[in-house]
Amino acid sequence: MSDAETRDMRPWALLSPALTAITLLLAIPTCFVVVYSFWLRTAAGDEQVGFYLDNWIEVLTDPFYRDVLLYTLKIGVITTICCALMGYPAAYFIAFSKMRNKAFLLLLLMLPFWISYIIRTMSWINILGVSGAVNYVLQSLGIVSEPLQMLYNEATVILGLIHFLLPFMVLNIYVSLEGIDPNLTAAARSLGSTPFQAFREVTLPLSLPGLAAGSLLCFVLGSGTYITPLVLGGPGDGMFANLIYDAIITQLNWPLGSALSIVLLIVLGAVVLLYNRYLSLGQISKGLG
Repeated sequence: MSDAETRDMRPWALLSPALTAITLLLAIPTCFVVVYSFWLRTAAGDEQVGFYLDNWIEVLTDPFYRDVLLYTLKIGVITTICCALMGYPAAYFIAFSKMRNKAFLLLLLMLPFWISYIIRTMSWINILGVSGAVNYVLQSLGIVSEPLQMLYNEATVILGLIHFLLPFMVLNIYVSLEGIDPNLTAAARSLGSTPFQAFREVTLPLSLPGLAAGSLLCFVLGSGTYITPLVLGGPGDGMFANLIYDAIITQLNWPLGSALSIVLLIVLGAVVLLYNRYLSLGQISKGLG
């Protein structure tokens, strides 16, 4: 083998462990799920092997699934917007903080990742529940005479998702802000720009790749979760992932659950493709580099 061929094969050799893992842990299982979605669950509870479109017809024609999917996308958009509005100031403060130990702020930001997502979600029950901390304080101060019902609604689901996703947004924006050359802002100020104008014309545009990456990550993760609606939501607050959970775990209808899984995968994949088409994932990688 010539030196040129060796150089051409070197990138593939370096990528082979990652490609092998993706193939074995993602591509092949996804193919199995696709095949499984065309099977049928019989009245006896068994799976009938074959090529049947019944599951897909049910999923694509039943308005119930369409409404839940639209509700899921709505919750994902609201959560992403809230995370962006809350995460940008926090990331800006960390990136441009004059504190001697900036690493301590990053440590505080990373602390939620040390605790299980399920435990963090269930902690809101002890905070907002009828006998939780908020109601205890309100009753102790005489503000309310009876406990307020603050759980099991759409607002609580969004709150739980923000609690889960906000660190992802802050980290992405922080990395983008940290990569901005401070001399650019100083140059803008030296040319007569006010601090707000320098932020609007220099800092904000250069940090958009990080904001875009965080928004995409928050939307995909928020739209695909089922723990938060299951723990903090009411009967009418279930998201599309909860339908998958119910079909597979509760009803033991694996073929229907597989069809639902592929639908959600296609929808979120389409969002990523549209995102790449108009905003370019390549620009995000440059901003995070």
